[in-house]
Amino acid sequence: MKVCRVYAYDTHDRKDLFQEILIAAWQSYPKYKGDAKFRTWLYKVAIYTAIAGLRKSKSFIKSTDPNELPQSTITLSYDASQDDQLSVLYKAIAQLNEIDKAIVMLYLEDKSYKEMEDIMGINEATLRVKVNRIKEKLKQIIKS
Repeated sequence: MKVCRVYAYDTHDRKDLFQEILIAAWQSYPKYKGDAKFRTWLYKVAIYTAIAGLRKSKSFIKSTDPNELPQSTITLSYDASQDDQLSVLYKAIAQLNEIDKAIVMLYLEDKSYKEMEDIMGINEATLRVKVNRIKEKLKQIIKS
């Protein structure tokens, strides 16, 4: 699950986070009303569980300095055969805050703004503004 790769420190932490997400989904399922697609609901549970785990746990990334981040986290799921531009982008994404990472992840997965609104609970117009600001922030990070 991409959420685990974006928010977890290493393979062991990814597995732990995945289990936490499964438990949270299991516990939250009785509250699922079917108003949104199941996948949208599951993304929301996964993102909020990851962010909560990030805030509680020392084993999740705390630093925004790319030199202090472990290589497996900097590259998210980067394959060494991919080009350098992708590596630079992933390093820049690693420096974003938790919410911005989630928005970028959804944007890069070609989610519609409506789907992003349902998952994140952020108004569509606000999301459009945030996406533009995040793009600018990523450009600045990459230039520096």
